[in-house]
Amino acid sequence: MSLSTDRRTKRPAGESDTSLFSAPEAVFPEYLLIVAGSGRSLAEASARAGMKPLVVDLFGDADMRNSAIDSITVPALDAAHLMASVEYFVRHYPVRHLVYGSGIEPHPESLGDLDGRIRILGNSPETFIRLQNKVEFFSVLSELNIPFPEVVFTAPPEKDGRWLVKPRQGQGGFGIRRYGPDCPAPSSVYWQRFEPGTSHSVLFLANGQEARIVGFNTQWTVALPPDQEFVFAGIVNDCPLSGGQRSAIMGWLSRCVPVFGLKGINSLDFVKSGDRLLVLEINARPSASMQLYDGMLSGHVLAAQGRFPDKLPERSGVRGMQIVYAESDWVVPAGFEWPEGCVDRPAEGGLCRKGQPVCSIIAHQNDSQQVVDLLKLRQQIVNNMIKVQSHGIQSKR
Repeated sequence: MSLSTDRRTKRPAGESDTSLFSAPEAVFPEYLLIVAGSGRSLAEASARAGMKPLVVDLFGDADMRNSAIDSITVPALDAAHLMASVEYFVRHYPVRHLVYGSGIEPHPESLGDLDGRIRILGNSPETFIRLQNKVEFFSVLSELNIPFPEVVFTAPPEKDGRWLVKPRQGQGGFGIRRYGPDCPAPSSVYWQRFEPGTSHSVLFLANGQEARIVGFNTQWTVALPPDQEFVFAGIVNDCPLSGGQRSAIMGWLSRCVPVFGLKGINSLDFVKSGDRLLVLEINARPSASMQLYDGMLSGHVLAAQGRFPDKLPERSGVRGMQIVYAESDWVVPAGFEWPEGCVDRPAEGGLCRKGQPVCSIIAHQNDSQQVVDLLKLRQQIVNNMIKVQSHGIQSKR
């Protein structure tokens, strides 16, 4: 096993956002261990909340390291790598609390091992695993009279693209394919009827019994070759829903939260197909949309302990986030000047494989169309700069 560490003794920079919330009896840890595929957004949020982030993730990017007190980069978030990392941090820091983010989906059993060593702030391993169990999840939705696209767990006879093949433990849209004649169907998948429409999510806090909606979002995907058509690409914290539709979603949450025992910050993905709203999944951990709202890690810490904040932050304008995926293999050169708004930037010398994330872009404007236009512009600037730099290297050879 190979672990790379980045040890620091500095205090995290940033203003504390705990003033948004008031719960004297709640515990706000001094040190917080973060486990995620990419730990940057949680590390930054932790630092802004006045905590000292310690991070285990897969990328070890420069922005994460700027916020983290210490970090470990691992090749996978499986039990072996995570337990070794947790033992390191527990030995070297007085850390007693952990928050996990996206990327843990392929290894849900890891949470059970962690739960016996450190206190998890968020959904319990049992809750997370129940939501990963798609047979149980959609069965519960059916019992609760919550609409979702038709789902089957044996291969349907139609191979005409009207069904999607989806991994049972997927995240970020990776591995989702249209079910056609040449589409493989391993045992760890299920089939969901494709519903045309727009993709959305609702970010919410839960205390195990009740929910508080933070905001509604619109998200979109990107098609990556050769056949990754539904990979998550970006999101804005704006969503065209009627009052009745918002009330219906609140009703879904009020039924799901106590049944699954949801705690902390979560998101529910749904598709808007005409006037119909259909649930796709619940992400039982902080999602990408969390970074579009101020102070939400403090809210997560409170809700994980059964308490809600006195108030939620008010939205000012519209924020959006876009992921830039590598169009070809690229090594980050020394002195590369990233355009404005870029985060999750890989360190100098880092290799970005074709189809992997290069960076993320954050934008804040008055309305959603302005945000989307700015994200597209900045994405094109990043891609053009990479092409120019790569062409320059090739020309010297």
